[in-house]
Amino acid sequence: MKYKHIIWDWNGTLLNDRLFCIEIMNKVLSKRGMDKMTETWFLENFCFPVKEYYKKLGFDLEKEPFEISGDEFIHEYMERIQEPDLHSDAIDTMKYMDRMGITQSLLSASSQAMLDATIKFHQIEHFFIKVMGQDNHYAYGKEEMGKRWVNELNHGPHEILFVGDTLHDKEVADLIGADCALISHGHVSQSRLENTGAPVFGGLMEVLSWLKKIV
Repeated sequence: MKYKHIIWDWNGTLLNDRLFCIEIMNKVLSKRGMDKMTETWFLENFCFPVKEYYKKLGFDLEKEPFEISGDEFIHEYMERIQEPDLHSDAIDTMKYMDRMGITQSLLSASSQAMLDATIKFHQIEHFFIKVMGQDNHYAYGKEEMGKRWVNELNHGPHEILFVGDTLHDKEVADLIGADCALISHGHVSQSRLENTGAPVFGGLMEVLSWLKKIV
């Protein structure tokens, strides 16, 4: 196998929380009398930094600090953290990597607390040699954490594949020197992902089929 290590993104990539995130954000919007978003709008506009996504939604961050609406979203998410399921092929995909002797880690823009809670609930801790979340709820720090992790791994950058579902995941992969595969079953539309130049797949099993072809 070309790759010795897989770095997984979490939300949208392994965890099927697209509609869950839309539902919670629409609740935050409705509380303020703001227009709700559709799934199509979300796929065409979700972005990092998350603050920019909030601006696209219509939040006036000068009148109401980002931390207020951001904390409201996170509080609701954490209260219902057991509701989103893993994508149906996530377990089988990670089991295959194990059988092939490919080590796996997880790098997320989510807070470490959120990440630890959801991974423990789904009982998948054993798949990862390292789980990396942030020390905040606002999706800051993924790039620097990724760089530090690649420096710790005993692999060349192009022996590492970063698998994610957003434009930011491609940016992180480029920054750390890893190859990148993007999946369109997450938080960003297929057309936006394709514009990054990275290979784009409809699901995790498609990623596996691609990997088998490039052995």
